Amino acid sequence: MSKPLIYKGRASISNVAGRFERQSTVAEDDGWGSLDAELPPLPTEVIIDRSKSVITYNDSPDIPFDRSINPYRGCEHACIYCFARPTHAYLGYSAGLDFESKILVKPDAARLLREELAKRSYRCAPLALGTNTDPYQPLERQQRIMRQILEVLAETRHPASIVTKSALIERDIDILAPMAGQGLVSIYLSITTLDRTLARALEPRAAAPQRRLQAVAKLREAGIPVGVMLAPLIPVLTDYELESIVSAAHQAGAQSVQYILLRLPLETADLFAEWLQQNYPLKAEHVMNRVRDSRGGKAYDSAFHQRQTGGGSYADLIAQRFKVISRKLDLTGSLPALRSDLFRPPNLGGQLSFDFFD
Repeated sequence: MSKPLIYKGRASISNVAGRFERQSTVAEDDGWGSLDAELPPLPTEVIIDRSKSVITYNDSPDIPFDRSINPYRGCEHACIYCFARPTHAYLGYSAGLDFESKILVKPDAARLLREELAKRSYRCAPLALGTNTDPYQPLERQQRIMRQILEVLAETRHPASIVTKSALIERDIDILAPMAGQGLVSIYLSITTLDRTLARALEPRAAAPQRRLQAVAKLREAGIPVGVMLAPLIPVLTDYELESIVSAAHQAGAQSVQYILLRLPLETADLFAEWLQQNYPLKAEHVMNRVRDSRGGKAYDSAFHQRQTGGGSYADLIAQRFKVISRKLDLTGSLPALRSDLFRPPNLGGQLSFDFFD
C-alpha cells in the first residue's frame, strides 16, 4: 500500500473536489512508486477577492455578535480541524489543500469598511474579526489588510473583538492599546494544545503554543483585555490538557477563558478522519467515537446552543471540568463589554455618499 501524498507545512492529506463540483480526480500509482515521492512545499496562491462589501451580518442566537469581517478566505495556518474549510466549496475549491493554499485576499477591505461605516443607515455595534479564518495568518505580514482595518476602526472609535492564534497580533499593539484605553477592543488567543509536536501536526503554520502564551502576556502588559480560547477541545487528543491550558492561560495573564468542543461540519469530518488515520491510527476510532458521543451519534450537530459545546455525558463531563478549573483560578467571567457610544462616522473627504440622497 502506497503512502499518501503529504506536503510539508500543510495538514490536509487530500484535495477532494468540493461538494458542488460534478467531477473529481483520484491519484493512482503508475507502478513506479510515484505516490511515494517526496513532494516540494506547496506554494500559496494569492487570489484577489473583489467583494463589494466587507461586513457580514448574522442573526445566530448563540453567538455574541451580529457582524463580522474576514479579510481572508482560506487560511495558511492549515488547521486540519477548521470548521471554515467547507466555505471554500462555495468558491469552487476543495476544502482540503485548496483551503490552505488558495487564499482570497480583500485588498480593498479598509476602503469598503470606511464607506460602510459612513452610511447614514449604519448603527454601531461591536465587530468580530477572526470568526471564520484568522486575520493574522502568515499572509498578513505582507498584505497588512488587518492593520488597515484596525486603523479605520481606531479612527472612527468603533468597537471590535478579535480571535487569533498568531503572535503577529503583537505588531499592532500601537493601535490596539489606545483602543483598549477607550474600551473599544478585546482579544482572545486560541490555543488547542500545549504539546508542540501535536500542534505542529494539527495546525502546521500557526504560532507555537508557548509563543501564543507570550502574546497573551504582552497584550495584557499593554493594558489590552485578553483571554484564551481553548478551541477546539479535541476528544482523546487534547481533552486531557484542559486544566493545563487554563492554568497556563492564567499564568500568562489571561482575564477570561472559554472553550469550544471540536466541530466537524461537512467536508471537515472526512478530512479530519483521514488526518487521524495518518497521524494517530491507534487513536482514530476512539477519537471519532467520542466526537459522535457528543454530537448525537453524528460527526457534527449544527443545532444552535449545541454546536459550540456538544451534548451528552462526555460533553457534560468536559463542561464540569472546565467550570471547576475556571472557578479555582477566578476565570469565570467574560472580558469587559465594549463601548459603542464613542463611534463617529468616517470623513470621506467631503464627498457626499449616495446614502445622502436616500
